[in-house]
Amino acid sequence: MLWVLFLLMACAAAFLSCARLCLAAVHAAASEPAGDDGGHELTLYEAAFLSGGPYRVVDLTLVSMARSRRLWLAHTGWATVVDPVGGDDLERSVIGAIGPEGQSRIGAVRRATVAADAVRAVADRLVAAGLAVPHGARTGIMGAVRQVRGAALACVGLATASLLMPDIAPGDDVLIVAWFSLPLALTLACLAIARYEAHPYTSWASPAGQRLIGALPKATRTESADAGLLTAVAMHGVRAVPDAALRSAFSTAQRGH
Repeated sequence: MLWVLFLLMACAAAFLSCARLCLAAVHAAASEPAGDDGGHELTLYEAAFLSGGPYRVVDLTLVSMARSRRLWLAHTGWATVVDPVGGDDLERSVIGAIGPEGQSRIGAVRRATVAADAVRAVADRLVAAGLAVPHGARTGIMGAVRQVRGAALACVGLATASLLMPDIAPGDDVLIVAWFSLPLALTLACLAIARYEAHPYTSWASPAGQRLIGALPKATRTESADAGLLTAVAMHGVRAVPDAALRSAFSTAQRGH
């Protein structure tokens, strides 16, 4: 009857992980400030953060500086400063991340700039406006979802181990499958509910922020080609850049990372 011990372990893992996910969802809903998406006009940096997080903000800054010939991004994955005067805090953060030598790996620049105060200020401003999901709520939900998935896999693994035991009596295999299906069903049901109920808290943008992001393309159809490109980068990342050499610079940096 060792399989009963395995069953208790599976039930405990399923219950505790599902309870953690429920608590994390309640905490995320309680910690989210009320967002008024009607009175906030997004900047490109803010749109980039809501669409792809802090790395998207840095990528937008790098592409913007490269397009204005203030930064050279080589296809080999190196960034070289052309104009050492930044136009805003984010550009100055990029130049500072490159360093006094004026040249650095793009991957290192991205990682250093993400941790800068300028990127953190964008995030804090959006969280305060109720347009971005707070960092703690987002990581709590994602961690709880991973734990529930692990519990589901543990149920399958423990059930398999129970079925492979040599001292299983005839007919116990059906009983084992029936009992282990209960904690497995609990975890799968919890994941299914979280897919619809907690999904808004696993993205960077809150529901109010997602509505603003959805309206952004309509508001930018009359922009210039360069502004339209930066908007596309903010929403979709560097894959929206038509310059193959520039895309290659980022792909090389990501492979190196």
